[in-house]
Amino acid sequence: MDILRFATAGSVDDGKSTLIGRLLYDSKSIFSDQLDAVERASQQRGDSYTDLALLTDGLRAEREQGITIDVAYRYFSTPSRKFIIADTPGHIQYTRNMVTGASTADLAIILIDARKGIIEQSRRHATIVSLLRVPHVVLAINKMDLVDWSQDVYNEISGAFRDFAARLDFADVTAIPMSALTGDNVVSRSENMPWYEGAALLHHLENVYIASDRNLVDVRFPVQYVIRPQNGRGDYRGFAGQLVSGVLRPGDDVIALPSGLPSRVRAVSTADGELTEAYPPMSVTVQLDDEVDISRGDMIARPGNQPTLTQDIDAMVCWMDVEPLRLGAKYAIKHTTRAVRGLVKDIQYELDINNLQRSMSPGALGLNAIGRVTIRTTLPLMVDPYRRNRQTGSFIIIDEPSNRTVGAGFITEN
Repeated sequence: MDILRFATAGSVDDGKSTLIGRLLYDSKSIFSDQLDAVERASQQRGDSYTDLALLTDGLRAEREQGITIDVAYRYFSTPSRKFIIADTPGHIQYTRNMVTGASTADLAIILIDARKGIIEQSRRHATIVSLLRVPHVVLAINKMDLVDWSQDVYNEISGAFRDFAARLDFADVTAIPMSALTGDNVVSRSENMPWYEGAALLHHLENVYIASDRNLVDVRFPVQYVIRPQNGRGDYRGFAGQLVSGVLRPGDDVIALPSGLPSRVRAVSTADGELTEAYPPMSVTVQLDDEVDISRGDMIARPGNQPTLTQDIDAMVCWMDVEPLRLGAKYAIKHTTRAVRGLVKDIQYELDINNLQRSMSPGALGLNAIGRVTIRTTLPLMVDPYRRNRQTGSFIIIDEPSNRTVGAGFITEN
């Protein structure tokens, strides 16, 4: 049974947590004591109904304010598929949390309040989902019960979103009208919207095809740890890490980067024993025929299919810190298992998320800004364009004095 990872995105009070609570409740994926706790919390807040949003808003501050602050992960399954949900905040100051939740998602649900339509935060989240190359998008037009289940409202919002999304980079967009509060078109088809002929949300989640989204062509194995025998006994030398793309088999010719030394795979194994092949996102140990000098941060690839080895990184950056990204600033860069330092050489433009216009040479990127940046690193990185490989095409930017993650970068094609 495969796993679908999906994230919610949307503005404040669009109903993200309520939608996830409804999915968990209607799919019978919560325990009775959890439901009892939510019912008690709803009564204490004075609600006349059971607020299913409290199933994911686990922090006390979240329950008191009725908002989502942190990324909440929930797990459930149906006979067809397992699911990992990332419920991300809608507030603009928590955009960094939304980036975190969506960065590993196979699908993103962008919620729209049917009464409000497309607003600035909706456009910001759609732009980020596009930058993150989330393969599949569901436009969930929520709170249809508050607009009398109007088909005209649904058509207007879905049309406006598709016009905006045409300038972004989505593989596919599926629009579903729903009411998370009442459960219409969440798990079961709604009788209140007979004009909608598509599937309910859960049916779509169960059947969306994700197997072809994996990159099984480009072998990329960032080395995380070198395994040597204890007390110096034996000649075992293995390289442990997660295979982020491609398929690796014993007997394959490989090359170690950045040294460029060739070798051949002797064995691929896990704690359960040796494998005939490994594929993403498996965590494995690789043994080579030759005594090649490889350490943490290096990468194993195929000789005829290598990432770009470069110290000049051109990337779209989503800035997440109140202290702006400035020209000439120095930061720590974390790319796969490799850590280097970097200097901001150029801020080419800032992207206006409302109209996707470019503001050239802005000089700095403020909190939640998105822009194209050139960074010079102290040591070479092994990179691919993010469009081709989400793992080797992304990195995070860290402020060294505070150790805060202040930005996320997505490498562009030169």
